[in-house]
Amino acid sequence: MGIPEQLLRIAIGFFALFLLTRLLGRKEISELNFINFVSAIAIGSITADFVLNQNITILHGIIALTGWAAFTFVMSLIDIWSIKGRKIVSGDPVIVIKEGQIVDKELRKQQLDLDALMSLLREKNIFSIADVDFAIFETNGKLSVMPKENKQPVTKMDMNIPGKSKVYPLPTEVIVDGKILPENLEKLNVDENWVKVQLKQQGADSISNVFFGQVQTDGSLIIHKKEGGCPLTTIDAE
Repeated sequence: MGIPEQLLRIAIGFFALFLLTRLLGRKEISELNFINFVSAIAIGSITADFVLNQNITILHGIIALTGWAAFTFVMSLIDIWSIKGRKIVSGDPVIVIKEGQIVDKELRKQQLDLDALMSLLREKNIFSIADVDFAIFETNGKLSVMPKENKQPVTKMDMNIPGKSKVYPLPTEVIVDGKILPENLEKLNVDENWVKVQLKQQGADSISNVFFGQVQTDGSLIIHKKEGGCPLTTIDAE
């Protein structure tokens, strides 16, 4: 392989990688799930092979890059538009600390040892599990932590400002992409009719018109309508 061909391969590889990454979106950079993580590594490896291996023709190199990107794009569409598909592609967040107690069964399932858990907690500036109320191991490998009340920043209660009572331990999604999540309603001990009543009070006639709905710890419902990117609206639970 001569220098001109090498330079041509480098140029094609660079611009192809840049274009494909832009088309696939920011998820490829942030490595939000397993598919995107694997895809980023694979596309980089294919590009390196294409640039350095003269046995791979330019046409075959472009086909390989485009084909892998196409599969990744299809998986991303499934992740966006299908709730069941999203669970298969990305998995579910897992509670690894619940009400201050380590859920060792979930740690084993996620192949997460105590040293790794403590390391993730330290990244959140938490050095004792005794300070943690809930910790959730997210699908991107990061840890979301809710400290215990006495370790949280100053609240309305601390300043003697009246606030709403806590009904649920964690905020819970009940509507995603215009679809109800029955398993989460069951956890909250409410039904679809309750959700519809709350939505009707706000002028949302159909669940399909709601992009996102989440029940807060005080029992109120926050929704985000699909039309025109309306801001979040809070509906107090009755």
